Amino acid sequence: MKPAVFAIVGRPNVGKSTLFNKFCGKRKAIVQDLPGITRDRNDALCHYRDREFNLVDTGGLDLKSGEKLTDMVCGQSESAIAQSDAILFLMDARDGLTPVDEEVHDLLRKSHKPVYYVINKTEGKAEKRVEEFYALGVETLYPISSEHNLGLSDLLDALYPRMSPEQETEEEVVPKIIVMGRPNAGKSTLVNTVLKEERLVTSDVPGTTRDTIDTNVTRNKKHYLFIDTAGIRKRGKVEWGVEQYSVSRAEAALKRANIALLLVDGVEGITEQDTKIAGMIVEAGRGLIVLVNKSDLLAKIEEGRERVARQIEFRFPFFADLQVLYISAINAKGMSRLFQKIDAVYEGYNTRIPTSDLNRFFEKISQKHTPALYKNKTIRIYYITQAATAPPTFVLFSNIPAGVTENYKRYIQNQLCETFGFRGVPIRIKVRARKRVVL
Repeated sequence: MKPAVFAIVGRPNVGKSTLFNKFCGKRKAIVQDLPGITRDRNDALCHYRDREFNLVDTGGLDLKSGEKLTDMVCGQSESAIAQSDAILFLMDARDGLTPVDEEVHDLLRKSHKPVYYVINKTEGKAEKRVEEFYALGVETLYPISSEHNLGLSDLLDALYPRMSPEQETEEEVVPKIIVMGRPNAGKSTLVNTVLKEERLVTSDVPGTTRDTIDTNVTRNKKHYLFIDTAGIRKRGKVEWGVEQYSVSRAEAALKRANIALLLVDGVEGITEQDTKIAGMIVEAGRGLIVLVNKSDLLAKIEEGRERVARQIEFRFPFFADLQVLYISAINAKGMSRLFQKIDAVYEGYNTRIPTSDLNRFFEKISQKHTPALYKNKTIRIYYITQAATAPPTFVLFSNIPAGVTENYKRYIQNQLCETFGFRGVPIRIKVRARKRVVL
């Protein structure tokens, strides 16, 4: 049995994301006292007593705005309403009943879904205005204060009969794929294309995506988790407030991912900021695939692909076996090859090489190329072992660890990639002194 789905809807700035975070038990959605912060649907599995439910946060409904971006946000909210089992219609006691609330009320009545009328921000003097909302012709109102935890248990008790029994199933381990890049590179369009539905709001306006959104994807009977993120600009250009929170959440999401898709604009070319984002990914120890987007437009530019190839070689010299794929997110070009690369990188990311194979490998490459002298002393490397996976981490044992240069480590990394087929995986090499055994 799938968990019941409850959608939180209402006009902008009534506290939907605050309530969402309270029920989730963590700050999963960005919250700020400004209208229009939430744009995409955000969902989470929540638990109450011995039951569970899927909660969906939505953008503010403004049905008569006429602005393209606002209309797209409303479209996402209406999709959430259609897919829900029950609706939490959130309104603001401080503002009282507004014409926009009445418009949303009319929309919800047409949905024929069970609706719970929730009046938020009822702390203090605002409590006296709750009675205004009975003008909607409903019998039961649920006065709450999300920020001060007032009335939340009463609301959950009312929802309890619609919740599903908790499932005691083991969580499936799936590849976690984070999509990163500069603003307006096409990240949300890519996720929508992979899903084959308009799950995320897309626009030509940079900064459309503000929060990190997790989306489950099934392809060829395999399951993946895609994480869409806000565009990352140069640190000096990031504005305090919403954009700062968005970038911080993107960086936090990178820590729980396995593979990063770095989306670059093929027409604009590879920039210094793309290099910095790639460096962030490598430093975090995540697999990396560079996606050159807008390849359909790039093909119309004379020597366009050759120019990008040269830029990639110049901008990403630090990666042993960089995986690059030319795609068109809007035309779904390259999607099959994308999942082939994801599978290959994920396999290498979690590969552990048997010690016997590793010893034979190391004996062979050390005969080809020995470390340079260090302060006129011979560097000896006695053996190598794999200490961890995700990312693959190897430890060298040497008589003089300080003498093993970065160039020699890079040589070993390249040989490991070539021999064992690591693709797009950051290989970490650590050097330790061999302990002497005293008899």
